Amino acid sequence: MTGRVCRLTGDESFCQRIREMGFGEASLVTKISGHTTSLCMVNGTRLALNHDAARCILVEHLPAGAR
Repeated sequence: MTGRVCRLTGDESFCQRIREMGFGEASLVTKISGHTTSLCMVNGTRLALNHDAARCILVEHLPAGAR
């Protein structure tokens, strides 16, 4: 699944750190695998997020042709 980051929730220090990792608003993110821990690709880098962190990143699903 590929999507675009719409919004970050959580405290400001979390949001700042997650932006530094590449999950800023409007970034394209691909979920590679995972349920408890999510493996994602953003800006060509694979990153693992725990469930709580992943829940704070709101992503809009993009149809295959919109990428």
